[in-house]
Amino acid sequence: MPPTGEGPCSPPPPATGCYSCAQNGADPATLPPRERILVADGWRVAHALTAAMPGWLVVVSRRHILSLADLTPAEAAELGVVTWRLSNALAAALGCQKTYVACFCEATGFEHLHIHVIPRAPDLPPDERGPAVFTHLQRPAHHRVPTAEMDRLAGLLARHLPTPDAPTPTGPSEPH
Repeated sequence: MPPTGEGPCSPPPPATGCYSCAQNGADPATLPPRERILVADGWRVAHALTAAMPGWLVVVSRRHILSLADLTPAEAAELGVVTWRLSNALAAALGCQKTYVACFCEATGFEHLHIHVIPRAPDLPPDERGPAVFTHLQRPAHHRVPTAEMDRLAGLLARHLPTPDAPTPTGPSEPH
């Protein structure tokens, strides 16, 4: 399927209800820090709004597309680099052991392509690991990360983002 647009998307008509397009249509400088952790050619990184886990990020396509298959080769390559940069920043800033990466785009109003990048802390209970981590998006509102904390984390993560040409960090890693 060919790409469905050129460049960053503009705000959709109200009937479409695409939250991501509305955010992408704004000048990034006017967005709160939690909505612009990283802004690249094809991607914008934000803290997940309803997450009860600090550092749960979403990598949002700047074009209105619905599937990874709609990416251009350049967007796909950039996604790999962005995901790598975020994984390293989350490890450095939050001490997570690894990051989970997932893409569904199924929730009403959130069909716009976005990829979840989720920090897995060493002390995350075993029954909340793997796919069960998604229960952190279904917790009551009072358990969600407050917006002020999302903004603080955005600044912290931005300071830890390696540049795309940085050498791969070395150090111990978990056995496969």
